[in-house]
Amino acid sequence: MSFAIRELRKEDRPNWEPLWAGYLEFYKSELAPEITDATFARFLDPSEPMQALVAEDDATGALLGVVHCVFHRGTWSIGDFCYLEDLFTAETARGRGVGRALIEAVYKLADERGAGRVYWLTHETNTTARKLYDQVAENRGFIQYRRP
Repeated sequence: MSFAIRELRKEDRPNWEPLWAGYLEFYKSELAPEITDATFARFLDPSEPMQALVAEDDATGALLGVVHCVFHRGTWSIGDFCYLEDLFTAETARGRGVGRALIEAVYKLADERGAGRVYWLTHETNTTARKLYDQVAENRGFIQYRRP
């Protein structure tokens, strides 16, 4: 499988939506349509700190995966941090290097922007993804807490 990583474009919306829906379904989540609309618009707005990259099949032009990240300030660095918020690959593309390539593209983007850290969260039961994550990053043992 040959694919390229590139920035999300406005015309990708119809092909991005099934990946976004798959990601939300995996995490048993639902969002109001206006949240999805606002999120997609933010990815296209250069004044926003959000970035979206896609993996595109070279032969068909189909989107194979997507990654979303947010750049933000932190108290432990002069440079920004990069939060890799969402990563999802189409079921047909799994195990073919798409997820790794998307993470590496985020690393490259973070390096270009001088980010001092790239980090993300996943559920402890996401064992398939964690096999990849353990190869490309370090699990520092932190636990997330949320106010409902």
